[in-house]
Amino acid sequence: MRALSPPTIRAAFRGQLGGFKLDAAFTVPATGITGLFGPSGCGKSSVLRCLAGLQHLPASSCEVSGEVWQDDTTFLKPHHRPIGYVFQEASLFQHLSVRANLLYGAPHESVKTHADAVEFDEVIELLGLAKLLERSPRNLSGGERQRVAIGRALLSQPKLLLMDEPLSALDRLTKDEILPFLERLHARLSLPVIYVSHDITEIERLADHLVLMQAGKVLAVGPLAELQSDPKLPLAIARDAAVNFDAEVESYDSNYGLVTLQIDGGRLLVPSAPVASGELRRVRIAASDVSLARELPQASSILNAVAARIVTTSPVGANEMLVVLALGREGHGGRLLARLSRRSWDLLRLAEGVDVYAQIKGVALAPGRDGHA
Repeated sequence: MRALSPPTIRAAFRGQLGGFKLDAAFTVPATGITGLFGPSGCGKSSVLRCLAGLQHLPASSCEVSGEVWQDDTTFLKPHHRPIGYVFQEASLFQHLSVRANLLYGAPHESVKTHADAVEFDEVIELLGLAKLLERSPRNLSGGERQRVAIGRALLSQPKLLLMDEPLSALDRLTKDEILPFLERLHARLSLPVIYVSHDITEIERLADHLVLMQAGKVLAVGPLAELQSDPKLPLAIARDAAVNFDAEVESYDSNYGLVTLQIDGGRLLVPSAPVASGELRRVRIAASDVSLARELPQASSILNAVAARIVTTSPVGANEMLVVLALGREGHGGRLLARLSRRSWDLLRLAEGVDVYAQIKGVALAPGRDGHA
């Protein structure tokens, strides 16, 4: 019996938008969060508007989980597309309570919704809205308003959630407050999300897949970590280049406050508050926090030295080298970046295919995907 192919989102939007030319095509899984990332003005929001049907470019196509939303003979208007749309500004109805805002646009009880429909109480719990239900939007903070806007979009029972820079109008502290709620949605709901941002830290926290854009075109499409570690792409050669790993908690040492995390190709020891075994976490390792050694370091204050193999290298400027490592003794694990001086490269006689130890000086640990800090 032939296995069913996993559902996908296929889109190709081509045409002129005023003085801007859009030529963006991609196929991504219709699961998890896909980040649409690139500099301001590269066409990210235009792609989102095309997905929503708010922008009609005739020579284009869009298919979501097998449903054709646009092709040569079809164009579904926005109200016929099962989408939820979250904008930069919450745009709540000021004359309605939070409860009434949440229920605005929700299907009537007599209308049959799809099997993965989310319940009102589930949305309230996921977004922490229970204490806000009877308030007026005028009495909410920026982060609270945006959580209500996300809840309203979810309760419209979409098959695709579109989020256009939903945190860009918020300050850093408020962003850090709302990101854990978005991570909880990611962990608990099967709804696919297209998330637009020009802030790589948001993409690193949330996205599973990435569509990388520049000047109206798609540079690359693929799993987040894969694109982060590709030396041909701008993410890897940036000064703040990093790679993210999805990790599973193996154990917790309460004596030293250290959690042992299992990642693809190795283990990491990371300072942490108490955490349960089996919990999933996302970790970020910056290229600047990775040094290389030919032998396993002894008597070092650095907690993590992971066996790895050099996969590819490329010069960065005149005196630095960008190194892509494959974790594990056979080099079959996840990819990691290291940035080191050309002098160190020469002194250690490093080359592609050489086995090394990656000393990791710092690991950024995100809150759990179940929402726990």
